[in-house]
Amino acid sequence: MTDALASLAGEAKRCRLCARELPLGPRPVFRVSGTARLLLVGQAPGTRVHETGIPWNDRSGDRLRDWLAVGRETFYDARRIAILPSAFCYPGADPRGGDRPPPKRCAPTWHPRFLPLMPEIELILPIGLHAQAYYLGPRRKKSLTETVRAFEDYLPRFLPLPHPSWRNTGWLQRNAWFAEALLPLLRRRVHDLLD
Repeated sequence: MTDALASLAGEAKRCRLCARELPLGPRPVFRVSGTARLLLVGQAPGTRVHETGIPWNDRSGDRLRDWLAVGRETFYDARRIAILPSAFCYPGADPRGGDRPPPKRCAPTWHPRFLPLMPEIELILPIGLHAQAYYLGPRRKKSLTETVRAFEDYLPRFLPLPHPSWRNTGWLQRNAWFAEALLPLLRRRVHDLLD
């Protein structure tokens, strides 16, 4: 890791911008590297990730690793895969179910500073609605389903994915094209980048 990237990572680990809004307090969770070729951009850490400090260390992470067809050792090798959530800290529970959306200031504060220091990134996976809103902006379609279905429109830089949460099991069942068309391409691209 370059000095500049290590310095920025240290600064981000000490971030307290959203401290008053975070029910469990700040605990930024991310992984960066100047050599990573793949960047995963999810929503925000859940409670288990907050407790362990390990990104995607939950059932959603298990499903995501299955989608990518990589084991934990490869997945957590920051030299190969960088992980920058839309928000670095757990945002709290949403009274309607699930977690609250990521605070809007996190990604704009940190992502534009990290990306220039990770010049080897070739593919960004915006995972879920919030990551797609930030990275695809007005290029997004009217819904997450339409955006993910139009995945070829965003290649070669981006490949949008739904969130791998168990809450999306019904979505995956209703959208068989995801497993049939998108996952094989995703796995090929990931393995080409990591090999």
